[in-house]
Amino acid sequence: MGLIGITIGDVAGIGAEIIVRAWSDIVDEFGNCAVVFGHPEILRRAIKLLKLDLEVVTVDKICNIFSDITNAVFYKKQIPCISCSDDSVLQVLPASIDKRAGEAAFRAINFAIEAALSGEIDAVVTAPIHKGSLNLAGYNYPGHTEIFAQRCGVNDYAMMLYLPAGKGIYSTDGLAVVHVTLHTAMRNIFEQITIDSVFSKIKLADEFMTRLTNRRPVIGVCSLNPHAGEGGLFGDEEKTKISPAIELSRRNGINVCDVSPADTIMIDARNGKYDAVVAMFHDQGHIALKLLDMHRAVNVTLGLPIIRTSVAHGTAFDKAWQGQAETGSMLESFRTAKKLVENKYKKN
Repeated sequence: MGLIGITIGDVAGIGAEIIVRAWSDIVDEFGNCAVVFGHPEILRRAIKLLKLDLEVVTVDKICNIFSDITNAVFYKKQIPCISCSDDSVLQVLPASIDKRAGEAAFRAINFAIEAALSGEIDAVVTAPIHKGSLNLAGYNYPGHTEIFAQRCGVNDYAMMLYLPAGKGIYSTDGLAVVHVTLHTAMRNIFEQITIDSVFSKIKLADEFMTRLTNRRPVIGVCSLNPHAGEGGLFGDEEKTKISPAIELSRRNGINVCDVSPADTIMIDARNGKYDAVVAMFHDQGHIALKLLDMHRAVNVTLGLPIIRTSVAHGTAFDKAWQGQAETGSMLESFRTAKKLVENKYKKN
């Protein structure tokens, strides 16, 4: 139940390696439920590098996957791939910023989004892209989140990092961190923090964790200023913007706590007080969660009509094509996508 598409990411990075290395574990756990979007030869190179007993089967259409694959018994050793780019991408050097890699990554993403919007697949899991290559190819997006939002036609969206329970996360359902501001210069953050923007992200955090856990979660909210503004001594955004957003959320039935200092909230969250935390800016949320367990973290785009999860790391050019790829985040991304798909089917 539920076919999940995996995009290959930037071919100069570790995307292909983490996909093929994780493949057997994915099939062992979930069966024949995945298809890769990208150039099949890049996957073959990764298989050769890692000396894995796998082969890649090029599939023209998603509906043909199970007829093109030999049979279910051999699915564990056969990776179905929808070819999304021309052969120019095969000339891209490892760990290089190249417009051909950006073009190929963008095509794979759009093929997968189209398949998800049309219902051919039930979720998309993305391997990392390089923003420099994407921009060289003429696509001026800060990252995956904005591509998915624009392609899906939504304005109210957010990036969320999610860490499943285990390894020091004491909540039974894991911990989510949603960001009010994302890929922007620090100088722009203050003007982007508004009652509406904070309320929007609290609402998205509540909706996601409700969907994931089938219960109403407890939401914590970070301060913007040190010591939550210290009563206005260090800034008044907590009083004028964040607290009013919290009150608005409560009037909408959301279980959200008072604003908390950012240097202590993640300790409480780790210990199970909150199911999700709303951070005011990118590094405030990313650094704290990744310190807890970077290699199991999952990136989720909230507010989309489709399910999209991703690894929570970059292209890792310093390790790419050296056989050092770490698959933990890819596996957790797939597990999270699968759980969201299953919960969606249960409700329907």
